[in-house]
Amino acid sequence: MLLSFFRRLERPFRTMRPGRLIVLVFLFIILLGAGLLCLPAASRSGEPTPFLTSLFTATSATCVTGLIRVDTGSYWSPFGQAVILLLIQIGGLGFMSVAAIASFVLRRTITLHERMVMSAGLNLSDGGGIVRLTRRVLFGTFIIEGTGAVLLSCRFVPHYGFPKGITMGVFHAVSAFCNAGFDLMGTPDDPFQSLIGWAEDPLVNITLMALIVLGGLGFFVWSDVWDKHSFCRLRLHTKIVLTATAGLLLFGFGWTLLFEWSNPATLGAFDTPHKLLAAAFESVTLRTAGFNTIDLGALTGPSQAVSCLLMFIGGSPGSTAGGIKTVTAAVLVLTAISAFCGRTTVSAFGRTIAPRSIMNAVTLLMAGGVLCLVGACAIAGIEDAPFHQCLFEAVSAFGTVGVSMGLTPTLAAASRVILIVCGLLRLRCGWKFYRGRR
Repeated sequence: MLLSFFRRLERPFRTMRPGRLIVLVFLFIILLGAGLLCLPAASRSGEPTPFLTSLFTATSATCVTGLIRVDTGSYWSPFGQAVILLLIQIGGLGFMSVAAIASFVLRRTITLHERMVMSAGLNLSDGGGIVRLTRRVLFGTFIIEGTGAVLLSCRFVPHYGFPKGITMGVFHAVSAFCNAGFDLMGTPDDPFQSLIGWAEDPLVNITLMALIVLGGLGFFVWSDVWDKHSFCRLRLHTKIVLTATAGLLLFGFGWTLLFEWSNPATLGAFDTPHKLLAAAFESVTLRTAGFNTIDLGALTGPSQAVSCLLMFIGGSPGSTAGGIKTVTAAVLVLTAISAFCGRTTVSAFGRTIAPRSIMNAVTLLMAGGVLCLVGACAIAGIEDAPFHQCLFEAVSAFGTVGVSMGLTPTLAAASRVILIVCGLLRLRCGWKFYRGRR
């Protein structure tokens, strides 16, 4: 009888459009996660957490945003942290990729509708080879996260002890690869400190940077690089992703050095090698990861502006990152260059970019820009805070970055709802416009 009930309950979802199904399931996961975080066992104090705070945290974890109302390390209990970690992993990989593990273990045949949902979750235009790609995604994810956890544990175990050091290594490896930005570094006496205490540690910084970049490249790029082994043979999508990613990382690195080198509140406190390390880390993490090793509230005006730009662009299609995506930004730049040169077509690496892709890029730019501006204006109207700080938080939510200038923990309920909506609408925009762009 129970099996029959679940079959009847599942029937409407079998014919539902993949994009709509993904949104509904993610909303269900967010609400379920919020419910678990409301339990007394989820907080260190043993008291129930207000629903809006739990909803904000669950949404931030599932959308791999990283913005938090309460400090993850000092407020949540091990049970609450485990719930957050599970939400991050589901949000980073996509629920269908996670659900596929059960099908692989049970050797169950994956249906055509499930393949369509899996392809939508990975932002592909068709389901051809989706099962093979999903196997690669899952295998590659756990290998990369496992390697990162081992490397981080080598540093954290001597500092925190064996059990906590292993936990810290696993949590931060998953959070970094999924570009979530949640950390466990905060204490009751010093919450929201992120990785500032580890700013001069090369192993921690380089490991996290590698995890963030690999997670932000996109699963399709992994598969293409694995199959082709040569840049010349790669698909146009992969070439644009790799080129745009390298260009943005170098741009952010150089800009941070230029405007923060002598700032005593940021890079100015370090010696030259650690200035280079901190600038590189900020350039990487602002592409939707959400960690920080310097005080972002002390950044100069030009650095804040470029930080918003990097957060708005984000990572690549089909990855764990957010933003309007590197491919969108690259198409917009190439379109502008073609217009200035008087050309009627847009091309890259000898290939012509379809007009549909250009239209999608422009539409996503307009939608994202309007959403961030409206969100920032609404928050500024509610809070007694400078507009540039409100804009920084809104762009961070839209790009699912999670870095903050210290405003988010003080926001009123209405402002937190606005940030939740910014993160959810970014996911909806992404599913609508990214698919098929190779």
